[in-house]
Amino acid sequence: MKPKFRPSTASDKTESVMYQLIHEQITGKIRHGYDCPHGACPADHDQIGTAVCHNLHHEQLASIRLNVEQELQWLKRLANELDKAVEHGQKSVNGTKKSDLHTTDPSVFNFIRAQIRHKDRLGKVRSCETYQATLNSFMRFRKGMDLTFDMIDSELMESYEAEMAGRGLSRNTSSFYMRILRTNYRQAVEKGLTRDRRPFRHVYCGMDKTAKRSLTFEEIKRIRKLELSRHPALEFARDMFIFSFCTRGMSFIDMAYLKKKDLKNGYLTYRRKKTGQQLTVEWTMQMQEILEKYRHNPTQYLLPIITREDGSERRQYQNQMMKINRRLKDIAALAELSVPLSLYYSRHSWATIARKKEIPLSIISEGLGHDSEATTQIYLDSIKSFEVDRANRKILEGL
Repeated sequence: MKPKFRPSTASDKTESVMYQLIHEQITGKIRHGYDCPHGACPADHDQIGTAVCHNLHHEQLASIRLNVEQELQWLKRLANELDKAVEHGQKSVNGTKKSDLHTTDPSVFNFIRAQIRHKDRLGKVRSCETYQATLNSFMRFRKGMDLTFDMIDSELMESYEAEMAGRGLSRNTSSFYMRILRTNYRQAVEKGLTRDRRPFRHVYCGMDKTAKRSLTFEEIKRIRKLELSRHPALEFARDMFIFSFCTRGMSFIDMAYLKKKDLKNGYLTYRRKKTGQQLTVEWTMQMQEILEKYRHNPTQYLLPIITREDGSERRQYQNQMMKINRRLKDIAALAELSVPLSLYYSRHSWATIARKKEIPLSIISEGLGHDSEATTQIYLDSIKSFEVDRANRKILEGL
């Protein structure tokens, strides 16, 4: 078996790559998806040329050559399986199709697409979005060229990590994509699609601690007392921030999907979108004051974040979140805060204020809806550096 190239007589056309299989004087061909520029694949040669062409970079040609070499390796494994099948009268070489390649070794792109469809059926919208973002990123790195799981090795993953760093992505962002790829790779291993070559052992799949800063209780009060009645958009953003703080740092997506029926007998009961955990929050005077402002909501939702039930609920939530986070920057200026205020600050501030009031860690963990106190401890540890910095400034005063 060998790769063959179908040359084009026109200089502006691409040349097709295919695989030729010969078994007992019977010839079969498998058309592949790679196209090379004119002149890169000479008709009398079974190697892709190394010349740099005007419409395809040298790196892309090298990538195609590498893919062809690696695909020939697993094509030989397919041939061995076909040999066994032919012995039993099940299939001839001419019966081989390109689909046989994907049956034996499903492509990475198609595997992830199948995972996205599966998660969509389960209603896991956020997982669909993160998997799609990962697939888009990896396809960009691969320049659209698919591959099998057998072709994923540590060298490829290191190259992908370097490419992301070259585009200015942070370590946490590249790690995010790596972890999702690793999850899909492990699933492929479990399904027997490849053996585990541990391709992620030399790339970063952890989480760097990011500097988080909470607000003081006095700053929260200052935000709440701002006179914003002449600026409805700012007032709404402020009220949603305060509502989140009052509900123990409820995430914005959970706020958006709260339903009127969730408020009953003085308690608000809901399930976290992130974990599925059910939480119950006592309804307070502060929450009621905010709700009174926005009672004219014709939908089933408690807060006017989603105002139309027409299938665009997810998009409405995302748009509102972006608008509110943008307006919170203006509110921070009005309240004379030194931080780039966002919705996340409400959650972190609630935890920090609770800690400073010497509320037990177990209670804070329960309030945040964390699965364990260890998670809450990690959540709070990031505050310590700011306390140390403040102590250091006092020590260095007058130096």
